[in-house]
Amino acid sequence: MTRHVDEALLRLMMAGGALAPRRALLQGAEDATTAIALGVAGWRAHGCTPEQCAALERPDPKAWASALRWLQDDHHHLLAFTDAAFPPPLLDVPNPPLALFVAGDPSLAWRPSVALVGSRSPTPGGRALAARFAGGFVEAGLAVTSGLAAGIDAAAHQATLDAGGCTVAVIGTGPDRVYPDSHARLQAQVVAEGALLSEYLPGTPARPGHFPARNRLVAGLALATVVVEAAQRSGALITARLAAEAGREVCALPGSVLNPRAAGCHRLIREGAALVERPEDVLELLAPALRHQLPTLQSRLATPTEQAPPALLPARWADDPDYQCLWRALDHNPSGMDSLITHCGLTASQVSSMLLAMELAGIVVCVHGRYCRTP
Repeated sequence: MTRHVDEALLRLMMAGGALAPRRALLQGAEDATTAIALGVAGWRAHGCTPEQCAALERPDPKAWASALRWLQDDHHHLLAFTDAAFPPPLLDVPNPPLALFVAGDPSLAWRPSVALVGSRSPTPGGRALAARFAGGFVEAGLAVTSGLAAGIDAAAHQATLDAGGCTVAVIGTGPDRVYPDSHARLQAQVVAEGALLSEYLPGTPARPGHFPARNRLVAGLALATVVVEAAQRSGALITARLAAEAGREVCALPGSVLNPRAAGCHRLIREGAALVERPEDVLELLAPALRHQLPTLQSRLATPTEQAPPALLPARWADDPDYQCLWRALDHNPSGMDSLITHCGLTASQVSSMLLAMELAGIVVCVHGRYCRTP
């Protein structure tokens, strides 16, 4: 994105007020620069209020300078909802963002992901479960999304990074702020190895209303939201509700009836959330949606060439005898699931989960229900 478009889009972001008129203005124009060039009459025609028009004409100098400084970094980005790089799932959330500030790699927000959320004061067992599920999703090739809050969010992000996986954090402050303060190191690691997303201008502090709004983006990005521990009034339940309303899977881990942090999970299960005990339970639920997403994801992230090198078993599976056996059973002639199960001596659930992970890694394709190595 060129600098003049950044500045025009910044003016739209800084106008404040309702998002709908500004989205209509941007969508009706060729780009942000054209939208700004319409002037007051054009802005009003798209529903902008007098206050928004005044802000579009004269952006706040301090906020303007702060945002431009932040965007000078090559790893910082501003993506309009009309931008081809904008994550498609977020176009379907309630009141979608006009634009996103992204620190890190914007393409990571395109990857199929699972949201791991829960209590800000979890039990040690809850933290361990969040880490276990995050590791399982990394093993399957999925990204892990969360809100960088204290507790389960932080445990999920850290475990994903420790496992060498992809994590996406959506925050309720400006992209240059850290909340809570104790997460400065974790946030820096997320930016360096994953992606940090915010719909708020640089310099925006933490405000109570921002976090429920942030939750709609966490829920919207992910194919499923998994609640690890949550009390009856936990913000994680808001994320779960928003995920359900967006047509995403909602999963909850059961806990002890004596643990108040499990009460919210039990409530979700009573209301229809899937009861899950292992990462594989979530992967089985997501298999149809993931296979539906694969063609779009593969065309977005990589364009194959006629002289592509032969597919190799990724290093993370090179020492796993089950994956080695399945890899040997696969060749360039499609094989049925039953044949692979018989050859490997594994359960249908195990083989299905492993094949899905290999599909996401780009080394296996499914052709009419039969599997082979990627040509």
